[in-house]
Amino acid sequence: MDVKIDINDWERRSAQAWAEIDRYFERGEAGEAEFRRRIDALADELPAQSPVAPFERASAWDSTGHSDKAVPLYQEALDRGLAGMRRRRALVQMCSSLRNVGRVAEAVELLTAERDNHDPDAAVLKDAVDATLALCLVDSGREREAVSVALSALAPHLPRYQRSMANYARLLVEPE
Repeated sequence: MDVKIDINDWERRSAQAWAEIDRYFERGEAGEAEFRRRIDALADELPAQSPVAPFERASAWDSTGHSDKAVPLYQEALDRGLAGMRRRRALVQMCSSLRNVGRVAEAVELLTAERDNHDPDAAVLKDAVDATLALCLVDSGREREAVSVALSALAPHLPRYQRSMANYARLLVEPE
């Protein structure tokens, strides 16, 4: 039986833990393990089938350099129905981890599909999707596409030359 928790308090304590992550890194592997235990304890407070719990655990493993342990937890969170901003964060982080463990083609496929997802709750992470995709494309030997994706993401943020840069990005991948 799940115990009711004050989700606002839980979110505050989770954000506080993440804000203090660098303090744990100062103590090396022991500190990193302590940080993962802190996140595990927070995740344990959530309802049994919460998609947020495996996401938080995955993020902790990922942030402490264990992409291999993070990937299945990200997948579990997504399979449980993680939504909105956390869903997009999980996808970006999982794809970065997939890249780190040599599963680049899978990451490219997921990120390419995610570019067509226009969820307004996660729109702020559009550039993170593109940046991660660009890195994955480089690792796939598709450097021109990677530069095109990166320029396309950068162009709207430039004070001038947005149209020119967007056109250059398109020309990098158009057949001659």
